[in-house]
Amino acid sequence: MAADRLYLDHAATTPMLPQARAAMVAALDLWANPSSPHADGRAARAALEDARARIAAALGWKGHVIFTSGASEAIAIALTRARARRVVTSPVEHDAVLRVTPGADRLPVDANGIVLDAVRAERPHANAILAIQHVNNETGVIQPLDRIDRASGILFADCAQSAGKLPLPDADMIAVSAHKFGGPPGVGALLIGDLALIAPSGGQEQGYRAGTENLPAILAMAAALDAQSNWLPRAAALRARLDAGIEAAGGTIVARDAPRIPTIASYRMPGLSARAQLIQFDMQGISVSAGSACSSGSLKTSHVLGAMGWDEAAAGEVVRVSFGPQTSEHDVDRFLAAWTTMAHRARS
Repeated sequence: MAADRLYLDHAATTPMLPQARAAMVAALDLWANPSSPHADGRAARAALEDARARIAAALGWKGHVIFTSGASEAIAIALTRARARRVVTSPVEHDAVLRVTPGADRLPVDANGIVLDAVRAERPHANAILAIQHVNNETGVIQPLDRIDRASGILFADCAQSAGKLPLPDADMIAVSAHKFGGPPGVGALLIGDLALIAPSGGQEQGYRAGTENLPAILAMAAALDAQSNWLPRAAALRARLDAGIEAAGGTIVARDAPRIPTIASYRMPGLSARAQLIQFDMQGISVSAGSACSSGSLKTSHVLGAMGWDEAAAGEVVRVSFGPQTSEHDVDRFLAAWTTMAHRARS
């Protein structure tokens, strides 16, 4: 990436941490298959299991860790192989959830995108799996999963945006993705308290995920979690600075008064489409997105904002900004200056 570019799309993917990069390069010398019985295979298996234990410890997880190619695969395993008769979720979930649950019951959300009241009213039973995103990838809104009655059924939490940043919720199954917290792309995990919750498929990972484990990426994932630092207070100060500047310039903060992770925010610029904003920001060397990176290429109106009650015109003027550990006050001011100039031109 050019040195003069400003990258504010960390919710899509964030650069690998130096510790993760070093671990991945070193692990390329462990070329043996962890399932092989010879000495080389046993050494690879020992490294794999050490990484599994380190990842569980770093996340504070007491259950099983099944390695996957990322959060999307973890989501698919959990929601298509769960021993449940019914799937209950919300309309503000990531596309990876919506794609694999076409027949699910979608509970409504409030104006902030929070589904808690609908869960309490619905009260799913023990034969249901309730799939709720911990932190919304477009708005940064934090779902109060700790306030959901655990008798409501099996709780599955998509923690792609929160793992490595916030404590994990008390859930039965959790999806995480390494490239959201400084690990490499193409690796993640399904955290599961009881393997009996899902049907096995055969193959590796205790018979719950087929395919030779990506050992270099897994070791890099463990290193990235080992290297995490608590930079959220600094991110909160940066986000507060940006929020204030956006409002002063006539913009709207999506879910302004909801609990939000400090690393993600979405803003509406009245009078200028998100498509036009992305082009103009990119021409100025600034990388942001419109909604989820997994769907923004289509430039469709955000299904998340639609579920929150935004009309199509207003939702079509929203862009997402997301921070990483290296984001600075200077970066925020540079983005804010560009945003303010564009908003002034749009009003004129």
